[in-house]
This record gives sequence, C-alpha cells and structure tokens, in this order.
Amino acid sequence: MQFSDISGLEEIKQSLINTAREGHVAHAQLFLGPEGSANLAMAVAFATYLNSYAPAGEESSGKVFQEEGTEHAGLSDKKELDKSSLEKLNKFIHPDVHFVFPVSATKNISGKDVVSDSYIKEWRSFLAENPYGDTVDWSAYFGAENKQLNISKEESRNIIRKLSLKSFEGKYKIVILWLPELLHPSAANGILKILEEPPDNTLFFLVANDVEKILPTILSRTQIVNIRAFTNDEIVYDLAKRERIADPQDKRMLQLRQIATLADGNLNQALRLSEEVEEDSHKFFRDWMRTCYVQDYSKLIQMMDQVQKMGKEAQKGLMQYGLSMLRETLMVLAADNTAEGNDDVMLNDKILIRVQGDELKFIANFSKVMSFDKVESITKLLNQGYYHLMRNANPKIVFLDISLKIGQVLR
Repeated sequence: MQFSDISGLEEIKQSLINTAREGHVAHAQLFLGPEGSANLAMAVAFATYLNSYAPAGEESSGKVFQEEGTEHAGLSDKKELDKSSLEKLNKFIHPDVHFVFPVSATKNISGKDVVSDSYIKEWRSFLAENPYGDTVDWSAYFGAENKQLNISKEESRNIIRKLSLKSFEGKYKIVILWLPELLHPSAANGILKILEEPPDNTLFFLVANDVEKILPTILSRTQIVNIRAFTNDEIVYDLAKRERIADPQDKRMLQLRQIATLADGNLNQALRLSEEVEEDSHKFFRDWMRTCYVQDYSKLIQMMDQVQKMGKEAQKGLMQYGLSMLRETLMVLAADNTAEGNDDVMLNDKILIRVQGDELKFIANFSKVMSFDKVESITKLLNQGYYHLMRNANPKIVFLDISLKIGQVLR
C-alpha cells in the first residue's frame, strides 16, 4: 500500500514525507484515528515509503529513477525507487516490516501458538482487501468465533526476537502494531524497554482508535500522529474510484453522496453500505416522513413491505440517514431561531449544514413542521429502532411501530 492508494488526507501525507526528508522520523509513532479512518493504511503507506526509496546515489540492483509523485503523494522530487522492495511491501511480505495484531484461539490454533505469525497469511489477505476494517471484520475473517481478541505476552517475546536481527534489505526495521489498546499488560511491559530504546534504524508504528484505552507507559513513549476522519468528498471519491464511475452526473453518484453522509467519515462503514444500499435513501425517507405526516396507513404498510425486502445494512442505513437528516433539520431550526435579524449568526449556523440540492430543499420544507422537541422525539425513536435492528428484531414491525409514533409526533 502506498500514499496514492489513500483518498485525500494530503496534508498528513505531506507531513510524514517531510519528516523523512528532514531525517526527523520518530522511532515510536502512534497513528491515532477513529474507526474507519486511514490510520492503519497511513502507517503501512509510510513504511512502504521509507523502505522503498533509497538516498540519491545509493547503488543497488533493481533500483531505478522514478518520479515520486507517480507512486506516492504527488511530489516532484526524483529519488531512487527499489522496485523489488516495493513489490514485497505492496504484498506485505517485506522481511523488514513486521505486523503485530490482536488474535484469539481458533479450532486449529491454541496455546502459545496464538500469535500474529500464526495468522499472517489471513492478515495479508485481510489488509489487501480492506485496510480500513475493524476488529469485527478481522475476527470474522480469520474465524475467531466471537472470542475476545488480544495481543499476548508471547507476542512481545517475538517482537524482541525479530528486532534483534539485522535488517535484510530495507533501511529500516519496522513494526506495525495494530490496536495497542488490546495489548495484554504483560505484553505491554515486555516491550517497554525496546520501545523506548530500540536498535538503530528500528521504528515502531502503533495504530490506535482510542487513546484513553492505551496504557500510559506505552503512550508516553510515542509521538502521536493524528489521523482525521475522511471528509464526505474523500469518501465519495474513493467509492467512485472503486466502482469506476467517472461521470459526476451519474445516478449512482447521488447514492454515493448519501452513503458518505451516513458513514460520517468512516470509510469502512461506507464500504459496507455501498454493497447493500441500492435504494435512494433520500427519496424513501422523504416519502416515509410525508406518509407518516398524513397518516396514510395503507401506504405505510406497502412501504414496510419494501423495507422488509432490504438487506440488513440498508435497513440500518435508512435509520442512520434519518438521523443525519434530523441533524440537518436541527441546524436549520437553530439558524432561524438564533438569527433574529443577525445575518452573521444565521450564516455561521447554516455553514454547518452538509446537504445540498434536493436534500436541502426537503430539509427547508421539513423544518417548517418541526420543532426542537419534535427533532428530539423522532431522534429517540430512530435510535431505538436502530438498537432493535442491531439485535435482529423483525424490521417490518420495528419500522411500522416507529412510523405510527412519528406520525403522532408530527401531528
């Protein structure tokens, strides 16, 4: 994986490359970002950058001059690219880049064998398919059978053993440790010394989602690299690139923009939704709210039959889309309520509105029959519905129950 494989976040890529150019690469870095962000992908891409480019003038077979922007972050400098190393790095088989990640026992692996090396084949495939995945995805991928994941004490011994060896072909020996939040305390204590005083040209890239769950002794030894969530535009661009959609007027682009709004910066969630969400969420939600308002029960039953045929992710996505539209309605209500002739206040509030086009027109009309209390009540209903869907309740019953209650709130 390279920087060019990650949509957007150009400022973070530039910052990392600058540290490498200036020779200020910290030996222990914590790539901190929310779930579904590019924290893992960025750590892997930085490792690829560091071990695929050689200093100018260094001679080695297989190295060629290549425009750096062609493979990486759009920079204009020319450096020597080790094509052999790059190929290994892209396949996650480079001998100087080691992966450590949480695992659990399975039918075939137990005891002291429950370490990252036992699952490295599955990990490479998982990372290639979805570098934005979470522990739920990873558990299902290697067959954890709902067991709790962790990074064991035995793992710390493996790390020390691997780093005691000289690098094979790269400039750096790099350990990419995914989710230090799941480090067993004995494993954390086992790597403290080498984390603080690693061998020469040895780097630790820790990849985390929740800084509050990381042991202070680990946190204090790292330099934090904050990885922000994806913007809606970055998510749309990534999804469109995957689906090879070039025309911005393509009908599917509207759905991708809706998916990006639902995902709220989580590219992993956006990928899940893109596989199942085929209906136009905006059109369905608009018609749903209008039907609830006029209390047309026969049409409601027909709509609930349609919901029943949707996939689970699409049903959950519809709830999320509704919550997103309520958020936009709240912004309109806040702008109208606080402006009182002050154009600056109204402008500042409306800048926070994230929708446009038909969605914005709907929100403008919808807000006329809404109030802060109504937004709060319907938000609670949709959150409750999402909760029940997550626990495999009958979707038709859940949506119909919510619909009747929303009708009462709106009237």
